Amino acid sequence: MIKKLALAILFSTSLSSAALSNDGVLDVAAPFEIKGADPSLSGNIFLKMDVAETLVNADTTGRLLPGLAESWSVSGDGLIWRFSLRQGVTFHDGAPFTAAAAAAALDIARAKKGLLSSAPIESIEPDGADLVISLTEPFGALPAFLAEYRSQILAPSAYGADGKATAVIATGPFKVTEMQAPMSLKTERNEAYWGEKPTIEKASYSAIGRAETRALMAESGDADFVFNLDPASVQRLSSADQVKVFSVAIPRTLMVKVNAADPHFDTVNERKALSLAIDRAGLASAVLRYPAAADQMFPPAMAQWHENDSSPLSFDPEAAKELLAKEGWTPGADGVLEKDGKRFEVELLTYPDRPELPLVAAVLEQMFADVGIKVIINSTNFSEIPAKHADGTLQLALFARNFGLVPDPIGTLLQDYAPGGDWGAMGWENAELTGLVGKLAGGTGTDADRARVSAILNDELPVIPIAWYQQTAAVSKTVSGAVIDPFERSFGLRGMTLAQ
Repeated sequence: MIKKLALAILFSTSLSSAALSNDGVLDVAAPFEIKGADPSLSGNIFLKMDVAETLVNADTTGRLLPGLAESWSVSGDGLIWRFSLRQGVTFHDGAPFTAAAAAAALDIARAKKGLLSSAPIESIEPDGADLVISLTEPFGALPAFLAEYRSQILAPSAYGADGKATAVIATGPFKVTEMQAPMSLKTERNEAYWGEKPTIEKASYSAIGRAETRALMAESGDADFVFNLDPASVQRLSSADQVKVFSVAIPRTLMVKVNAADPHFDTVNERKALSLAIDRAGLASAVLRYPAAADQMFPPAMAQWHENDSSPLSFDPEAAKELLAKEGWTPGADGVLEKDGKRFEVELLTYPDRPELPLVAAVLEQMFADVGIKVIINSTNFSEIPAKHADGTLQLALFARNFGLVPDPIGTLLQDYAPGGDWGAMGWENAELTGLVGKLAGGTGTDADRARVSAILNDELPVIPIAWYQQTAAVSKTVSGAVIDPFERSFGLRGMTLAQ
């Protein structure tokens, strides 16, 4: 108890009381704040904590599986999808899960900005025990879209008159007993769950922004499952007696978003020069501490999209200087490039929620300086990236994009690059790519189309890939059955056992 009190006092500005372990409670610590009950705000946390569920599920390879829908089929013309829903399922408030309730939840979800709103849905209607979704055009990715966290199904009683969720009343194996946004969540086992009930009786979630604090919680025993560790903590905790460190490659890419309409980056040569200035292998080794240099956007684990025969992105600072000179940039008195009286000085936005990002930004600052580009780092709230995208003031942004939010990455591509989005292309559009992404989303695309999409992104660089990710977690040795889901849909609580 003394060590718990000491840790709580030491980190009182970032720890919530929910972070401290209690007998019989499995405590989870992760960096993601709880922004509210609505799935559009923090649905990823409710899905990860096995509180909420979606119609369609996915396994650790991204293969689609039945969720609240037992099966689904599509008409010959691709316009009518029929989902056969599970019977005998109840929400946490005891209300029955019905096709009408599912239709209402999905209609609310697609009325808000998000992935589902971009699908060509004409109507969502209950038909007895089935849910029927009518489309305006064929869209083969629909089941994958319904697996995304914002498509989770909440009870009718969860929503207010304005369509915003005011409580998390879902169907999962755990139900919420207390939520204190933005920091903590408490749950208990749902004894009326339709599927196999978890062994764990209670679980808590704490949003802990500082990676060092999360690592200390794992080390001290104040959290049983600590998600998303920084590289230094991984190294230290790997030799700790009281925890096991798990690591798995995930479909997430560290990248630099470029405003292709900005005069510093409005030519392919300028964007290629930026890419050539990056020593990906050195950066991955020094900062991330695992060999994950990205020579293209999609990692090898995404076999359908990764191109073994593509022209890989490489490191060549001298070639970068030549390309910049070709575009009229010449060194000024202090070595910073100039053109038409303007310095090559730009702002790079990033955020500390992922502890590696500020470190990577500092390394990139030096690498870009070596070719005459001066970078001003602004480590701020991650919401500044979409905000500055929207108002057109963003120049560069460093972030990690998860292509596993939807089991089929076509959903993310549709949102980010066809033609562009908050976390994708800015000031850049490619009609060929937009057409190919639409074809793939419609279910008629081929492997050759995927290869061409990858080639266009690598050739024109609306974003610049840097490294592929590994996800890590530190798990107490009192916990058995822990795994890391590469698609980050679940912490896997339902499969864990906590020793008493």
